[in-house]
Amino acid sequence: MVDRVLLGNRAVFASDDLDEVRDQVGRVFCPHRLDLSGDPAPLAARFNSAQLGSVRVSYLDYAAGVRIEPGELESFYLVQVPLAGRSLIRCGGQEIVSTPELASLPSPTEYLDMRWGAGCPQLIVKFDRPVVEHALEQMRGERLGRPLVFDLGLDMTTGPARAWRAMVDLIVREAEHEDGLAAQPLAMAHLENALVTSLLTMQPSNYSARLRAPAPPALPKVVRRAVEFIEQHADQPLSTDDIARAVAVSSRSLQEGFRRHLGLTPMARLRDVRLARVHEELSRGDPARCTVTTVAARWGFPHQGRFAAAYRARYGQAPSVTLRGR
Repeated sequence: MVDRVLLGNRAVFASDDLDEVRDQVGRVFCPHRLDLSGDPAPLAARFNSAQLGSVRVSYLDYAAGVRIEPGELESFYLVQVPLAGRSLIRCGGQEIVSTPELASLPSPTEYLDMRWGAGCPQLIVKFDRPVVEHALEQMRGERLGRPLVFDLGLDMTTGPARAWRAMVDLIVREAEHEDGLAAQPLAMAHLENALVTSLLTMQPSNYSARLRAPAPPALPKVVRRAVEFIEQHADQPLSTDDIARAVAVSSRSLQEGFRRHLGLTPMARLRDVRLARVHEELSRGDPARCTVTTVAARWGFPHQGRFAAAYRARYGQAPSVTLRGR
């Protein structure tokens, strides 16, 4: 059973009227067919949803068994994680029985037809199709020649998938607080980029082989320009794609160039620069007026435990000591 209802402060509706449920869910996602499947449980739908940046997280529970037939999603990708129960998912030529251990990832150009069993609430993560496709283009350094199609089943028991789910859970928790990460654009941009990039690299697709192929490393002068760009724009939401675009190379070439010439990744360099900016701000900050949490979040560190560990490793003391020692 599900421990709790997610996103309780972000309610869209709760209803037992099939037409209302179909209409309200369709407004957030897309128009679709929705019918009761004949299971004995009555319809008692609940839908909570929050948009944070380019990512939408939702909690959807019909209580009853239902058939959902959107057809082609066209404009967005979904990751659907059952929190309990089972659902039958057909998308294009693929079919899976989805459970809490096996999420579904329907692709927008494939015909989608689903049957959710009674008692199968799901956590749904929605990505706009252009965001995902643009990230893939930046990773490859060229335009897509055909639509991106993922394998339908996403194994949530693997290490990369567990890490991905942890990022989603962080977004959900923050969406449940009005003063959370939604008010910190650097931190949200970091999470959004990490979610999309991780999805592209961990989940098999028709582009997986090309993504695994080695990329030529960026030249040292390109890496130097990228480092300068990072230092000049560290206060802005940046991804590897943004940095690569600024110096006119693919993100994979940039990553290879950083590894070869600097021994780290562009995001690691950005983290180092931002840690230095946090250190500077804490060093001259007034403990009565600012907090470590606020400064860290402003510079794109949403996870306080990891931030504190990275800060201690870099400066040999806790960030709170720096703030108090002015």
